[in-house]
Amino acid sequence: MKITWYKIKKGLKYLKHYGPKKFIVRLKERLEPQEVPYGPWYEKHKATAAELERQRTDAETWANKPVVSICVPLYKTKEADLGQMIASVQAQSYPYWELCLADGTPDDSVEKLVRQWSESDKRIVYKHLEENLGIADNTNAAFAMAGGEWIGLLDHDDILAPDALYEVLAAAGVSPVAASKVWESGRQAEYAEVVYTDEDKISVDAKEHFQPHFKPDYNLDLLRSNNYITHFFVVKRAIVEEVGGFQKEFDGAQDYDFILKCTCAAKRTAHVPRMLYHWRVSPESTADNPASKLYAFEAGKRAIEADLERNGVKAEVSHTPDYGFYRVKYTLTDTPLVSIIIPNKDEAVTLKKCIASIQKSSYQNYEVIIVENNSTEAETFAYYEKLTGQPYDADKVCEGVLTGRKNNLSAGNAVKVVTWKGIFNYSAINNFGVQYAKGEYLVLLNNDIELITADWLEEMLANCLRKEVGIVGAKLLYDDNTVQHAGIVVGIGGIAANMFTGLKAERDGYMHKASLQMNYSAVTAACLMVETAIYKAVGGLTEELTVAFNDVDFCLKVRKAGYLVVYNPAVKAYHYESKSRGAEDTPEKIARFEREIAYMKEHWPDILKDGDPYYNKCLTLNKTNYSIKPL
Repeated sequence: MKITWYKIKKGLKYLKHYGPKKFIVRLKERLEPQEVPYGPWYEKHKATAAELERQRTDAETWANKPVVSICVPLYKTKEADLGQMIASVQAQSYPYWELCLADGTPDDSVEKLVRQWSESDKRIVYKHLEENLGIADNTNAAFAMAGGEWIGLLDHDDILAPDALYEVLAAAGVSPVAASKVWESGRQAEYAEVVYTDEDKISVDAKEHFQPHFKPDYNLDLLRSNNYITHFFVVKRAIVEEVGGFQKEFDGAQDYDFILKCTCAAKRTAHVPRMLYHWRVSPESTADNPASKLYAFEAGKRAIEADLERNGVKAEVSHTPDYGFYRVKYTLTDTPLVSIIIPNKDEAVTLKKCIASIQKSSYQNYEVIIVENNSTEAETFAYYEKLTGQPYDADKVCEGVLTGRKNNLSAGNAVKVVTWKGIFNYSAINNFGVQYAKGEYLVLLNNDIELITADWLEEMLANCLRKEVGIVGAKLLYDDNTVQHAGIVVGIGGIAANMFTGLKAERDGYMHKASLQMNYSAVTAACLMVETAIYKAVGGLTEELTVAFNDVDFCLKVRKAGYLVVYNPAVKAYHYESKSRGAEDTPEKIARFEREIAYMKEHWPDILKDGDPYYNKCLTLNKTNYSIKPL
């Protein structure tokens, strides 16, 4: 990495903000070489001349050729940057666009430059504003100039890839081929009204591409944690008119507020997993120097708060140590009974550690249901007796009272030991345990879990109480303080895999995702909360999946029912994985595992073929660290 005076100054600002320990972690992350160099990767995957020509020809066959109005606020724009920005729009393979330039520069220096292009290309519309109104109102002035059916946002010193407009409209369902796919697919009932793309950064001279941002499809919880959408953002004009454009009070994060409002108003938001927007960095830009505009991050916080208020959601928004990334702590609006289901076979010491961590919970309206399965050790049965106050009897439900926090005045929490006499079947054991649950909400919890955060139930329940949420999962760590689970991506390793496995706990991973609340297709059932009614509505865990993938299958069933799966890293626990059951190393276990793989391929072919919508098809399926696919 080339060291410049600018980078030294930026580093000193980061050091002041993060402190020495966090700064060293961040520095190491920046200095680590990429597994796949992005520059060559980008060159290989950008549109070729032949592809662009095919797009031009195809676009002419479209019955509907909507105009895209690309809105750009100008202010003292440098000649070279302005020329490159305009040239990138003129190079679009989709030709039906207009470039609306609203110029707040106090003199005519930029106007003279623009006239060179606008006189020869009537699609370039220019207006010199009487005064600089700020970025929000300057952009609104550009909106007022727009006559297109679609509105696109472009910064005055950034660049569009030549296939940007074509790919955006194709993803929206405008092209005949894309439209047929929209209506043939059971997952897409509407044309998109909002579309966004992947983006990267470019050097000041636009010769170097770096810091690619490979985004997931629309991800509500991630959007409330960070404006991951940003560029290239294109929206139906009707949506812009509905939400009212940019708001001046959010200057610095006006696009964040706008994106939150537009995605909320749209029937469907589409994503193009292609690198179609190039964000130029400079010492004044938040692209590579977040400390330059600290006011923008406070505006971002207010934008999230406004979004929550519009949607009638009570929550507290706070900054994280990383600029532009936020934590939304949802307010617990009810205190229903939660039933914690724990399958167990022997391992009394492990179970004691699990129960002790539950007893430290600050939330007290819970019950614990231990599902005993073929234990043989006297120590295990002695512990059951200690918990319930009565001798263990496999033919009865042993009930007792589990003492809570010492400073809590409640009478205690119910604890039950029920017996599953069949062979080990994780799905059947949990389904059996649920039959004895009285709670409105369930927690599936492995016996080898030790909870770290005392308010884990409040955190999970506050999310589960949201009407759009079906499942909430946690951040799980190995006992060496490395990540065991930070969400699950379907398709990695063939079927599915935990993300960020082996990452040091103090690190955040790609785009801080290990430490951000976000939506995934699945989370592990080692520590998972779900509403009891939803659990029963989807048929609980699939008992054909006795050991592997039952949690992935369950989450996908809940997703299919229309609910979100939330990964909440504020809930932390140690997971002493697979102590009870051992390795998958016998012929019988291997055969069973292969049957479960076959089940997943048969029942979830679309997501395994098309890719996980909460991942990105440009990323590898061989590792869990969000690295790029090999060249």
